[in-house]
Amino acid sequence: MALDQVNHQILKVLLVCFIVLGLAATAVADRILIYMDLNQTDHLKAYGLAYWCLEQGFNVEWLLNYRGGSFMVDARDVMARKATLMGVSYSVISEGDAAKIYRTIEEENMEVVLLEKAPAIAVYVPPDREPWDDAVRLALDYAEIPYDIVYDEEVLAGKLDEYDWLHLHHEDFTGQYGKFYASYRNADWYKKRVATSEALAHKLGFSKVSELKKAVARRIKDYVARGGFLFAMCSATDSYDIALAAENDDIVDSVFDGDPPDPNYQEKLDYSKTLCFTGFKVIPNPFVYEYSDIDTSPRAARRGQANDYFTLFEFSAKHDPIPTMLTQNHVSVIKGFMGQTTGYEKHLIKKTVTILAETEGQDEVKYLHGTYGRGTFTFYGGHDPEDYQHMIGDPPTDLALHKNSPGYRLILNNVLFPAARKKQQKT
Repeated sequence: MALDQVNHQILKVLLVCFIVLGLAATAVADRILIYMDLNQTDHLKAYGLAYWCLEQGFNVEWLLNYRGGSFMVDARDVMARKATLMGVSYSVISEGDAAKIYRTIEEENMEVVLLEKAPAIAVYVPPDREPWDDAVRLALDYAEIPYDIVYDEEVLAGKLDEYDWLHLHHEDFTGQYGKFYASYRNADWYKKRVATSEALAHKLGFSKVSELKKAVARRIKDYVARGGFLFAMCSATDSYDIALAAENDDIVDSVFDGDPPDPNYQEKLDYSKTLCFTGFKVIPNPFVYEYSDIDTSPRAARRGQANDYFTLFEFSAKHDPIPTMLTQNHVSVIKGFMGQTTGYEKHLIKKTVTILAETEGQDEVKYLHGTYGRGTFTFYGGHDPEDYQHMIGDPPTDLALHKNSPGYRLILNNVLFPAARKKQQKT
């Protein structure tokens, strides 16, 4: 082959290489914007997509307050395919468009938070199947976010150290079996729950279920102090703090543990040991479907579904990124929903706790956040954001029918929150 032909072939190969490299550089320079405003087709799956990106080792930028709290990642074909498979809306934007977004964020009440690591997630769930479901597990399953199940044995064995984030299922940490005695004491599921709970307590060396639950509550508190992220809903919120306050106090009626409560139970409560609530009065009466005066369910029932809404607070994204992350949404007013614990009396919340959402004009808090030691806790009142009054035995909510649920979005904000821990510690 003549020299000029060889040179011509070399030039052709080099040209092809330059074109391929140029296209690759352009592809990398592009970004995928997963917008989270009203144009998003599936808000809940979008969180799952962001989590999947973290699992693959790709960083995700959370654009706080930009188009409902959007996510942005470097463009890759695999991400686009995954988004399409999950039914999540997105746009491929240029580096120049991304620069415009950054300028907008810099000028307005917005912020960029870098998510770096998929958090390891655990859900505290009893081993026997209960006649109700859990909104957090429904959300995680729908969003395709993996999690492990733990319960008392795992907690007491120190297994929580393996997880970044822990959700408390609708547990009764006071040892009163959800205070269902009046209505369900003769139901098979209730009798089974009592039997399995007592058997587990005895297996783990406790004479009473209430004592086991206190020990578990203390271990969870230690987990938070060491840097864990705790999220709880419904009765797991107030019953948890009540168990901490009653550490050296018997507040349980004899129908639950065989002996009467301490006659001075109220005076012996130690509010300094709680994470969130203070000054509350407990209700040991087994025929009253309340643990204490913390819960606002009676007021919510009088208000009625048609008038039940709560409002998210707006925070400074640059100065308060943590509460801003937890309140990201495409709407600011959200329809209410009940539970065994529907909301919290505002005057019984410690001053150090940040209120994230409340029912306006009612002194009723729906959603709150606080810190303890090196970790955090977030409490969210109510049972199911898309079922106003979920009853025992009702079928689980089909989230495919509620892809854009603002109430469920608040749950999933919490799931991604630990991924930004490193940046939070610097702010």
